[in-house]
Amino acid sequence: MDLLEYQAKTLFRQMAIPVLPSQRIDQAQDLKGLTIPYPVVLKSQVRAGGRGKAGGIRFVENTIDAVAAAQMIFNLPIRGECPQVLLAEAKYDADRELYLAVTLDPGSRRPVLLGSQQGGVNVEATLSKIQQVIVDQDFSSFYARRLMLKMGLEGDLILSVSTIVEKMYRLFVEKDLDLVEINPLGISPTGEVMALDGKVIANSGALGRHEDLILLLKAQQTYHAVSLPKITDELFHPQLNLVELEGNMGILCNGAGLTMATLDLVMQSSGKPANFLNLGGADHYEITEDFRQRLYRGIDLVTQSKQVKVVIANFWVQPTIRFPLLVEIAGYLKRKARTTNLPQFVFRLAGIEPESCREQFADLPVNLFDRLDLAVVAAINLAK
Repeated sequence: MDLLEYQAKTLFRQMAIPVLPSQRIDQAQDLKGLTIPYPVVLKSQVRAGGRGKAGGIRFVENTIDAVAAAQMIFNLPIRGECPQVLLAEAKYDADRELYLAVTLDPGSRRPVLLGSQQGGVNVEATLSKIQQVIVDQDFSSFYARRLMLKMGLEGDLILSVSTIVEKMYRLFVEKDLDLVEINPLGISPTGEVMALDGKVIANSGALGRHEDLILLLKAQQTYHAVSLPKITDELFHPQLNLVELEGNMGILCNGAGLTMATLDLVMQSSGKPANFLNLGGADHYEITEDFRQRLYRGIDLVTQSKQVKVVIANFWVQPTIRFPLLVEIAGYLKRKARTTNLPQFVFRLAGIEPESCREQFADLPVNLFDRLDLAVVAAINLAK
């Protein structure tokens, strides 16, 4: 579950990661009471990337220009999202921009430190230059400094930037996060470091241990153009609330974080969601009658619109019930196919062997995957 930039920077301040003076802007008129001296930068607070290229980041020199720019940004959709909040921040002249991140390595299932000397808006074009260091034992400053050397940093920057990485790692571990990213980390001509932008993704399964993160997520308001679910207790113990969009792909998952991650990946891959639905957890060692009924009802809801050409379902369950879950799904789809035309289905179930399960779905429009990236690509191709 993504935090907005201003919320990520709230966490950065708690960890003494340097950030610029800033002020939250809830409406354009708030800029008349701005406490930060001009010039300032106004930033759209949306989850989507590419804000700068889309016009969601504007530099302004005075109050009149700031109010006009804010009115424009508030009404500017970026990948379907319009902001409810802007961030006004002091302008910073960076001599260099770096990329830093801490996340989980899916192969080793260990934290990994990422870094590159090419940060900023074009970091995607230099992915091959991102260095990584997997934290395979108890963390120490050795790991951060090793990343600095792999990035090719020299002199005083080794200490100053590695200190930032150590603080990012502490935040990552203490808050049970999925991602902590600074892009860019600005370096001034005098060698000062500053987190100019930040991204934090919270793990929905760990939110119960972090009341402060729940409060930050609850503070997020619904976007104008894409109606994302409100952060309430129902998101963590949900009723079946279908969120309808305007595309041709249904999304069905069991968990708030899993739902948001799948939705993000579909949209980042140029897919067009028609709806998405969180079934809630199935984290026991048996398929309960409650989950069975939510599963059946969820399939009905995401397929009820004629717009839906394909449904991508991303589930995480205990290993002991993976195969029984597929049997339940196959049985229900076979019953449903007797009375209605089914759309295409793409099921991703971590830990399965697709070839060993295909017999269950004979004569059904179903594709099975154990990797989400492959499932998303297949679903998008089927939706075309």
